[in-house]
Amino acid sequence: MVSNFRNQDEIISGFEVYENSFKLILGDDPQLVHHATGFEWTEGPAYFVDGDYLLFSDIPNNKIIKWSDFDGVSVFRESSDFSNGNFVDSKGRLITCQHGTRNITRTENNGTITNIIDNYQGKKLNSPNDLVENSKGDIFFTDPPYGILSDDEGYKAESELKENYVFRFRTDRNILEILSDEFDKPNGLCFSPDEKYLYVTDSGEPGDIKRLELNDDYQVVSSKIFAVIRPGVPDGLRIDSNGNIFTSAWDGIQVLNPLGDLIGKILVPEDRTANCCWGGKLKNRLYITADKSIYSIILNTVGL
Repeated sequence: MVSNFRNQDEIISGFEVYENSFKLILGDDPQLVHHATGFEWTEGPAYFVDGDYLLFSDIPNNKIIKWSDFDGVSVFRESSDFSNGNFVDSKGRLITCQHGTRNITRTENNGTITNIIDNYQGKKLNSPNDLVENSKGDIFFTDPPYGILSDDEGYKAESELKENYVFRFRTDRNILEILSDEFDKPNGLCFSPDEKYLYVTDSGEPGDIKRLELNDDYQVVSSKIFAVIRPGVPDGLRIDSNGNIFTSAWDGIQVLNPLGDLIGKILVPEDRTANCCWGGKLKNRLYITADKSIYSIILNTVGL
């Protein structure tokens, strides 16, 4: 989350098309649908195929919210320890980044909550922000300081790590490793379709997306700036089956082709757009968490 605000005349809806490939993604009659509002700061959307519903965090209100076409809005978890990023793992379980407890948890099928990781070599994590799972079941997550900067999204505290890392948690060995230390405030992340690259947003000073090239053991062999996002900074992002990146920005969702070129925008009429995820039975519905509301749009592409 970032604290700056835009001018009201900049907050508009619609689409901006820069390449014909984006027209194909939009389809013939794209409709950005507003589903619910009244939240304080929405983040961490995660879609569950079993049940056809969305979970997302309202960080300052310390809740995880559930939404579906059939039942509308309800509270999934009243006290979420200032949850931020959420992800559905390969077994259909909820994995959550929690600012308040500075850890990552898993919600088991029976509803119990299991702590997965809360420290690196005995030092508390800062405030896990967003996460993704690879095909081996390992968890990759970012750990910026947003949850310890104030009491608004967690509990104000000093960082024990003194740095903001991208981590990899090897689930088969129960080992936490630093994947990268080159980010100011690492935030959203997603894999390329073949998992040869990991894209990571930096919502700190650079305001860019880096592409980390990985070897067969998911170690970083090189990195490059993939794109610089303006206005504002990138936050959460997802990818489709063709390798197009859908990243949040202050003006909505910006769409980049696999070369990093901006091909179009889904403008969202909120002050800032935080994150997005794929959902729907056909995996072609992009859910968007934006400031105080949630939206979705059905696109002519398939998400991963």
